Amino acid sequence: MDMLWSGWGDPARATPLPETVIGLLRDLLGVKPRETGPVALEDLTVPESRLPQAAHRALAAALGGEDHVRTDPETRIRHTRGKSTPDLLRIRDGELDDIPAAVLLPASHDEVVAVLRVCAEHRLPLVPFGGGTSVVGGLAPDRQGPFVALDLRRMDALLALDPVSRTATLQPGLRAPAAEALLAEHGFTLGHFPQSYEWATIGGFAATRSSGQASAGYGRFDEMVLSLTLATPAGTLDTGRAPRSAAGPDLRQLVLGSEGAFGVITSVTVRIRPVPQTRIYEGWRFASFDEGAGALRRLAQDGPRPTVLRLSDETETLIGLAQPDAIGSGTPESAGCTAVAGYEGTAEDTAHRRERAAAVLRACGGTPLGEEPGERWAHGRYSAPYLRDSLLDAGAFAETLETATFWSRIPELYAAVRDALTTTLTEAGTPPLVMCHISHVYENGASLYFTVVCAQGEDPVAHWARAKHAANEAILAAGGTISHHHGVGTDHRDWYVREAGPLGIAALRAVKERLDPAGLLNPGVLLPAD
Repeated sequence: MDMLWSGWGDPARATPLPETVIGLLRDLLGVKPRETGPVALEDLTVPESRLPQAAHRALAAALGGEDHVRTDPETRIRHTRGKSTPDLLRIRDGELDDIPAAVLLPASHDEVVAVLRVCAEHRLPLVPFGGGTSVVGGLAPDRQGPFVALDLRRMDALLALDPVSRTATLQPGLRAPAAEALLAEHGFTLGHFPQSYEWATIGGFAATRSSGQASAGYGRFDEMVLSLTLATPAGTLDTGRAPRSAAGPDLRQLVLGSEGAFGVITSVTVRIRPVPQTRIYEGWRFASFDEGAGALRRLAQDGPRPTVLRLSDETETLIGLAQPDAIGSGTPESAGCTAVAGYEGTAEDTAHRRERAAAVLRACGGTPLGEEPGERWAHGRYSAPYLRDSLLDAGAFAETLETATFWSRIPELYAAVRDALTTTLTEAGTPPLVMCHISHVYENGASLYFTVVCAQGEDPVAHWARAKHAANEAILAAGGTISHHHGVGTDHRDWYVREAGPLGIAALRAVKERLDPAGLLNPGVLLPAD
């Protein structure tokens, strides 16, 4: 099943906002209903393919037939850009200026290599496509002329499982729920559950350094990867042959987070763990964001560390965004900040860690709320993107951004980004509601995930571009990283160049020039196009 072409996920799961929430948006933010909805799929004006006939024939031969070179309008539309709010607003208005000329469907590593060879011969840019969930312009290359999307959905197998070493080798087009189901048949789990879980793929997780909501217990995806295979125009790169090695620099790190700019990931070997016997999620209340952050830091540094550990600020708690299925349910009586702690594992270990963690949370000022808020969060944790679509339908603008820094700089970074977003959007005539939560914790720091809601105004894409620019500047000035888990894409590229520095970018350019001499792989994503 494909995602909704003009929004997120399964169309059957999209639900309109309650009238109470629409009234709240109108009264607080001046949101006005949209006069018209999205352009109908059949009414879109789709540009001609422009795929050269010689390239078309060569690609069909490389892929074993015409069926695997799709040039029909609907398939191309569904592979146009990603799922950021600007992406959706543009495609809802019928903007298809960067639609791919064709969508290619390889079934093996060898077919990917053959496709790259054809693209190099015909100077045809190529964008790897997994679940299509990018929110940072990762599927919107800088290029002139036609390009193709390489959809990896046919490469969706569990290739190998080693129960002794607890490793599994997965193909890149395997969606996360399917991967979990295959592993569960053998009693294992990957434990990677980002908000994009229902649609994102294994290859996309590796290419963007994804971080799941249970990262406090299972780690980030890049920590799970033990080895991988990369198909490039210059040949095949195999990295990793042991759980750890001192044999030179770790080449996996060049591939993880490379966002298709260096090659196409065709298999990933990951660490797996036994399916937990018990999963328990609970809520805690703190008087302030600073107090709650201090409690999370104590657990992250001194333990015991829960599997899931999150903290919503005062605004997000009041609005109820910590529980997307209960948006607008907050009351002044519930003032403060809500934290969610989750525990997974054996029944004995889970009970022991939960008891010890509770003592720490109480000592840091936390008040237990029981399991209901935690279980409610777990039940609705994949609902936020659907909520975003409903907000767009109602005339509101809703978008997110995230960053990370060291614990000592969290307060400064939090204030700087909030101020930048609030000031810029207010000056544009669309004063926002800015919410934030800590979504991932480490011994030395944490991530901050911001959600912004405001009226769409006359030109919401332009308004957001200015606000995002101001937020990015604030992130760098306050010592944060430009992305914690969404990736770089084209949206963050210019700030990533500054974060990495001239010598760092020169080194990465040298890698790209060696692996992709013609610069055809996702041009302009991660690194500026030549």
